[in-house]
Amino acid sequence: MKFRHLFLLLLPFTAIFCNGQTAKKIENIEATVFAEKIKTTPNAQILDVRTPEEFASEHIDNAVNINWLANDFVANTGKLDPSKPVFVYCKSGGRSAKAAAKLDELGFKKIYQLEGGILKWNSAGLSKPDDKIIGMCNQEYAELLNTDKKVLIDFYAEWCAPCKIMTPYLLQMQKDCADKVVIIRLNADENKTLMKEMKIDELPTLLLYENKEIKWKHSGFISEEDLKKQL
Repeated sequence: MKFRHLFLLLLPFTAIFCNGQTAKKIENIEATVFAEKIKTTPNAQILDVRTPEEFASEHIDNAVNINWLANDFVANTGKLDPSKPVFVYCKSGGRSAKAAAKLDELGFKKIYQLEGGILKWNSAGLSKPDDKIIGMCNQEYAELLNTDKKVLIDFYAEWCAPCKIMTPYLLQMQKDCADKVVIIRLNADENKTLMKEMKIDELPTLLLYENKEIKWKHSGFISEEDLKKQL
């Protein structure tokens, strides 16, 4: 009987310990730490869970591409060794978080997830130097600000959930507020050079200029009402 009572007392602590152990299987780490752990891990397994098109445009050296959005994601994880650490990333962290949780379910022992995705990786200066200009250059960007009106620049992406929510009212505001502010939307995937040079590592990112100077900056979702207050 005493042993039974002791077991019942220890059970909650055992559960806490086990849950803690499970949680520690996934570590969300920032870009420089992610890069260092890759360097110090022999034959590191690096998993890019973006689409093949995104992967082809840029990726971390030695990464393999298994598209999280594809129906064969789980089947293709058979290419990886679950007993060894796996380094997971996507564009900004949303897909990789879901992929990491699935890898945990599949029995992978250690999962490192790149916080903020490859946007943070690039912003930290970890991508390969590339002289090729992708999209708008700095001079062209500067020309967008040549107006006596306020200018709101919206860096967005088609795959970004908050961007999708904000798109309808931003498009409407382009028309309704045209006499006061110029609203320009720039696709982040089509303007990678600007993204790197301006160190924009979150989407959406809004920049409000007045007389060519930044007066306000916001990253992440913002409601129509709050945005109108800023304008």
